[in-house]
Amino acid sequence: ELTWKLQVFVRLKWGLEYKGFPCVLADPSFWSFQCVAQLANTEQFQDSQSTGTLGEVFICCNNILYI
Repeated sequence: ELTWKLQVFVRLKWGLEYKGFPCVLADPSFWSFQCVAQLANTEQFQDSQSTGTLGEVFICCNNILYI
């Protein structure tokens, strides 16, 4: 398992945001954020306010507005 050292924000189409560390379970040359986003130590935000921590999340591409 490879976890990056920089946190990223993933914004979903309906406004929720997630901040966490990207994870890779497969070979990094295969990984693409265009397919999925998997985040570790994730925090959820709504209207710029934290709504809690979730741990590890897996988000499918059709829900992602931007990273």
